[in-house]
Amino acid sequence: MSTALAQAALKAHRPAFVGTAVAALFAATVVSASTTVLTATSADGITPADRHDITTNGVGDIAAVLLIGSVYMSIFVVVSTMGTAVAQQYRELALVRAIGARPRQVRRAVAAQALAASVPAALLGFALGGTVLAPAWFHGMVDHGLVPATVPFRFSWLALPVCLAVAVVTCTAAALLSSLRFSLLRPARALDEAAAGRRSLGLLRAPLGVLAVTGAAFLSVLLSRQPADDANSGAFLVLILFCVGVGLLGPRLIGPAARLVSAPVGRLGPSARLAMLNVRSQPRRFAAAVLPLVLVVGFGVTKIAQHTTAEHVTGSAGSTGEVWLDYMGTSLYAGFAAIASANTLAMIALERRRDLALLRVVGSQRRQIRAMAFWEALVVAGTALLLGSVIALVTLAPILNTTFGSPFPYVPGVLAASIASATLALTVTSTGVPVQAGLRGRAIDAVRG
Repeated sequence: MSTALAQAALKAHRPAFVGTAVAALFAATVVSASTTVLTATSADGITPADRHDITTNGVGDIAAVLLIGSVYMSIFVVVSTMGTAVAQQYRELALVRAIGARPRQVRRAVAAQALAASVPAALLGFALGGTVLAPAWFHGMVDHGLVPATVPFRFSWLALPVCLAVAVVTCTAAALLSSLRFSLLRPARALDEAAAGRRSLGLLRAPLGVLAVTGAAFLSVLLSRQPADDANSGAFLVLILFCVGVGLLGPRLIGPAARLVSAPVGRLGPSARLAMLNVRSQPRRFAAAVLPLVLVVGFGVTKIAQHTTAEHVTGSAGSTGEVWLDYMGTSLYAGFAAIASANTLAMIALERRRDLALLRVVGSQRRQIRAMAFWEALVVAGTALLLGSVIALVTLAPILNTTFGSPFPYVPGVLAASIASATLALTVTSTGVPVQAGLRGRAIDAVRG
């Protein structure tokens, strides 16, 4: 029965699991490349002179940080997309529980779905990372003087178990955790929750989220009193703690920010007002789309503002190699966030096809529905920019204060506008394309289906 459930869910929710597979593929590709580069720069056979240059440039430490960051982002993205995919089939899972399916059969079904989506993605990602991204990354470090030209690139099979662990284990664990509590509910309660959504965060999630945010704020204050090098070293941990806290608190933290952003939007016409009501009435759905964007804005603004502020104050953004590596790492994180957020927004839009059809049945025009989707995307982008900027400012404050004597970063207006435009373009595209596809055909057919 578990196999039949898994096959039925994959067929009924194909876009959700395609999105999960894409996220796992990107995660495996980046993790494979990170692992391969780390092993290539620390392998035996490198001459003492070349090893001295690599150590002096801090290549090993940088590669290790990028690997840790890639693994963290991979886990976050895979957990987010897989959790959303499982949540979309809560109604079906509740129905099969009502007709006699046991909790363990439900969990086996979602685990089978996770394996079907992640195993091929992990294998393909390992190959792409080791043969395409890793060589480009390695030769980029050579071109920027971080690695001597005499050091050869080496392919590493060590990346394969790492990719499988990150993509497959994480995806399966996320599926099981997402379905564990729901599978144990009584069928009637499960049907009610599938329709209305869960109203609480859970006994552990809320206190852990508060602890992470409080710890990040405390560490930020502590670092403001430390030497510049120590503040720089601890800033990454502050950023990670803030991101973990925001991820755990989810709707409780994102909800108020979304209400703040959506308040002025609601005054811009009927479509905007409907979008505001949708965002406020479904905080969990939209929080899942906002979270990845919060991460990329937080990571991106932190990394970019460090260099732009240094260049503004001292005339130099740092060494060419260091700047290149930071921007390359930021682009990878941006890729993670883009995939996770685009997947989530697309899944939300596809899940609402019947709701959109009902709007058309009662008289709404296609252009009004498209306008509503645009305003929703604007609220999502604005909320992510607000929270991500706050996280970046709090993270940067101790670094900039100890280094330059002021906690405030310098970000050129053109660069800030580019970040905001890219965020908005991502949300509008990810929402608009599925909505446009859902508006095809007769509305009454979608309602009946």
